[in-house]
Amino acid sequence: MAWNIRMVSTYPPRRCGIGTFCRDLANALSHFTGEVSNIRVTAIDKHDGPYSIPVDLVIHQYSPASWKRAAQEIISRAKETGNRTAVIFQHEFGLDPDEDGRDGCGGNFIRIAEACGAAGLLTVVYLHTVLENPNDHQRRSIKDLAERSDGLIVTTESAIDILESPTYGINPLKLKHIDHGVRMHDPSEYDRFKIKTEYGINDVFLATSLGLLSPGKGIPHSIRAWGRFVHESCTRAQRQHLVYLIGGQSHPEFIRTNDGRDYRAFMEIIHEALNESRLVWCRTADLGSVNWINNDVVFLETFLDEGTLLKLYGATNVMILPYLNMEQISSGILADTLGSGRVAIATKFRYALELLYSNRPCPAGLVIERHARGILVDPGPPSADQIAQALDFIVFDKDVRLRMEKQAHQRGYQMRWANSAWALLQYLDFVSQEKDIPQGRGVTFLRKKASPLTVHFKKSAHIKP
Repeated sequence: MAWNIRMVSTYPPRRCGIGTFCRDLANALSHFTGEVSNIRVTAIDKHDGPYSIPVDLVIHQYSPASWKRAAQEIISRAKETGNRTAVIFQHEFGLDPDEDGRDGCGGNFIRIAEACGAAGLLTVVYLHTVLENPNDHQRRSIKDLAERSDGLIVTTESAIDILESPTYGINPLKLKHIDHGVRMHDPSEYDRFKIKTEYGINDVFLATSLGLLSPGKGIPHSIRAWGRFVHESCTRAQRQHLVYLIGGQSHPEFIRTNDGRDYRAFMEIIHEALNESRLVWCRTADLGSVNWINNDVVFLETFLDEGTLLKLYGATNVMILPYLNMEQISSGILADTLGSGRVAIATKFRYALELLYSNRPCPAGLVIERHARGILVDPGPPSADQIAQALDFIVFDKDVRLRMEKQAHQRGYQMRWANSAWALLQYLDFVSQEKDIPQGRGVTFLRKKASPLTVHFKKSAHIKP
């Protein structure tokens, strides 16, 4: 029997990474016509509409009554079909306010998951944030979601270790790792030379940072790194063929926060970094109008639609991700960088450690390995010097750079959205069957004698379905 898939998430046109994740997952699932009958989305909204199919229900994020009505409507619609229904929640603390409107303090996801589960619907939760040191509310929220859903899904293996640890103590049988999908798995579809020719930069080495601008992205540090690199490693003539492209606007909500004072303070920090680094820069909404030879840094100030994003992944020579939050367990930008077969220079946030360093113990400082898929640096002020060193290495050693690209693409190819969607469908089938298998049959033995054969199981070693 096919699945009816119901997702509860943000969704475009809302500008949100989780919404993009939900859209890409829904698109990938739609290709499995034998396993999926219908896909619908309940969009968590902050006046971002209008929406179109697959969105058919809307939750007003700051209205508890709206969350409750959505749960009732999801259950009602599920009863109208003969197919199985799986409700997939895309959980992020910032999408869950309490009754007083305080972000990250609510229990709306827990209540709607509990209601759907009580109605007999299969419920699984993607956790987009797993904190190693949560506050009491965050810890309790994740534990409650585990108790009131049929499974928790994470995009990093290391998140499973955290969830199994004494901090959360979640049963490992409730946990599943599924790769974050990538949009581009065949770099030949977006030929670098052709795209660069289109933009007029086929003789330019392009370093890139993409995504919504915010203080947590660490962009001032990468600007300082770029300044040090072009001044200390490059001749004047070489500098004309090197550009750092920073693509993406600041989030509209960040721009409005605190009457715009936070945004203006952030932009002052950006300008300070540019001036201190003695860089020539420009802002544009159209790459066709840029004088590439005369600028060290180009800010592409526009919302990056799907087509533009894929072109920029294709055009780039190295992606710089100087993020400041080391607990970040997911990054669509890093996932798509590998999927595009491009080299990443990234700080040591949790997802980067997994994709670029296979979750091994990572030493301090700049980390470059012969068989690496990218380069790792420390976060914050130290990243400025270390990114500059990484650029010096990657720009002047083309053979190593191309080998890294192949190694990145090899991992990225495994992460195609089709593979991630199929893994999700397999997991739904597994969980559904597990619910139907009677447990606890047979004789129960209680230990009454000490034995040298006893194995002491370590909780840190997780069992995966």
